Amino acid sequence: MKRTYDEINEKVRNGDAVVLTAEEVISLVDEKGVEAAAEEVDVVTTGTFGAMCSSGAFLNFGHSDPPIKMGRVWLNDVPAYTGIAAVDCYIGATELIEGDGEDYGGAHVIEDLIAGKAVKMRADAEGTDCYPRKEIESFISLDSLNEAYMFNPRNAYQNYAVGVNSSNRTLFTYMGKLLPRYGNATYSSAGQLSPLMNDPHCRTIGIGTRIFLGGGEGYVAWQGTQYNTSHPEKNGVPVGNSRTLAVIGDLKGMSTDYIRALSIHGYGVSMAVGIGIPIPILDVDMMRACAVKDEDIYAPIIDYSVESRRRKTLAEVSYADLRTGSIEIFDRRLKTSSLSSYPKAREIAQELKRWMEEGEFEISRPVAPLPAESRVKPLNISTREELE
Repeated sequence: MKRTYDEINEKVRNGDAVVLTAEEVISLVDEKGVEAAAEEVDVVTTGTFGAMCSSGAFLNFGHSDPPIKMGRVWLNDVPAYTGIAAVDCYIGATELIEGDGEDYGGAHVIEDLIAGKAVKMRADAEGTDCYPRKEIESFISLDSLNEAYMFNPRNAYQNYAVGVNSSNRTLFTYMGKLLPRYGNATYSSAGQLSPLMNDPHCRTIGIGTRIFLGGGEGYVAWQGTQYNTSHPEKNGVPVGNSRTLAVIGDLKGMSTDYIRALSIHGYGVSMAVGIGIPIPILDVDMMRACAVKDEDIYAPIIDYSVESRRRKTLAEVSYADLRTGSIEIFDRRLKTSSLSSYPKAREIAQELKRWMEEGEFEISRPVAPLPAESRVKPLNISTREELE
C-alpha cells in the first residue's frame, strides 16, 4: 500500500480525505490492525502545547520622519535585539523587563501584540547622516507593524527528561519546582500526540513542511538547535532530548489561545507554543509509527541537583505511567506533573483535523530532509590557540 502527497492533497481539496488525530488512530489500529488502518486513513494530525523557551519574533516598525537607525530598542521596557537593520528587531521570549522583574518579558510582549494590545516602543541611536534621529518613543500594535513573524530556533522537542531532585533543598528550574529528597517529578511532552513522536525519524517532516503554529499557519524552517539523533531508542522512539524543529509563521495570524507567556518562579519567563503537524500516511510503516502509545514511549529520569555534565539516567519511565499522577523510584512514590498540556495538544490536533476536513490546509512535501545524523556538543572553555 502506497500513497503520494499529491494523491492525499487531491482528496483534501475534494473533501474526501480521512483524517484522524494521533489519539484517535490508536483505537483504530487496535481494532482493525495496522495494515487495514493504513488503507483507511490518509492523514494523522498531531499536537503539542508547552513551554518552548527558544522562541521569539522579528518585527519591522517602518521608518519615522526624520528616520532613525535604532541602536537600542525596548518594548514595554523589555530589551530587543537591533543588530540587523535600521528599524528591525528581534524580541526573544525569555528576555526580561529591565529592573528587578522576573514576571514580565519578551513572551508577554509577543502575547500582548497578538491580543491586539498597544505596546510602548522606545529606541535610541547614535545618529548618522542618513539616519539623523537619535531617539524615538511611540506605541505600536500588531496592525501598525509592517511585518511581524515568529521565528523559533528550537521548538517541539521530540522527547525530554523527567526532572527530580535528590538534594535537601527545593530547586526552581525550567522544569518547574522540584521538591527535595525526591519529593516530586516533572515532565514535558504530549507523548503519543506529539509531532516528532509520530514521525520519529522525520520521514515526512522536513524543511518546508506546513504546520499549525500558534493558531495560524507556519512552516518548518530548519532543524532546531540541539537537534540530536544519538539517543538510544525504545519501541522505535528516542529516549531523551532528541530532534527539534526551527519554525516560522506570521504573528498576525496567531491566537493567544495557542501562544501564552509563562512566568516560571525562580527561573524567569518562557512561552507556551502550540504546534500541530499533519503526518501523511504514505505507507504501512507510517501508520505503524503513528500508532505509538504513551505506554511505548519512555523518558529518562534525571536528577537536576547534580552538575549537568555528571547527570546520569536514574531510570526510564513511560508516559502512560507519568500520566497516572505518580511513579515509583528507589522504593519511593513520587507525584508527577506536566509542563506540557495534554488537553491543549488534543485541541490542536482536533483543530488541524478540522482544517484539513474542510479543505483549508494541505500537506506539503519537504523541500529538503532534516539531518539523518547529528550530535549535540557541550561548550568547552577553550583558548584561541586550541581552536585555530
